[in-house]
Amino acid sequence: MATTQTAIRPDASQVLSKAVSRAAERLQLSRAMLATILGLSPATITRLYDGKYLLDQKRKEWDFALLFVRVFRSLDSIVSNDETARVWLTNENLALNGRPIDLITQTEGLVRVVHYLDTSRGLV
Repeated sequence: MATTQTAIRPDASQVLSKAVSRAAERLQLSRAMLATILGLSPATITRLYDGKYLLDQKRKEWDFALLFVRVFRSLDSIVSNDETARVWLTNENLALNGRPIDLITQTEGLVRVVHYLDTSRGLV
C-alpha cells in the first residue's frame, strides 16, 4: 500500500520576511536603515519584525528584500563572520567608490553591491 505525502511548503512571503529581519539583526542594521533599504515606513518594519506584516511579492519591497538577502548571504559566504561583515559594510570601498552601507540605501547602489559581492564570491 503506497502512501502519498504532501510536502508542506513554507509561504515565500513568510520565509523572505523572516530572512530579511534576521539578516538585518545579524548585520546590526537599525530598523530605520532597513526601512530605507526596502522602501518601507519604519512602522511597517516594526510590524515586519513582529510578524504582523509580510513582504508582498507584487511590490518593489520584494525585489529590494531579495537583493538585501543576497548581500547578506554573499558576505556570510565570503567572510563567515558577522563582525567582519559589519566592518566591511561600514568601511570605504575603493572599487565601489563609497561605503557599502551608504550605497545599499539606493536601488542602484544596492544592485552594485550585490554584483560586486557576487563577483568576489566567484573568486573565493
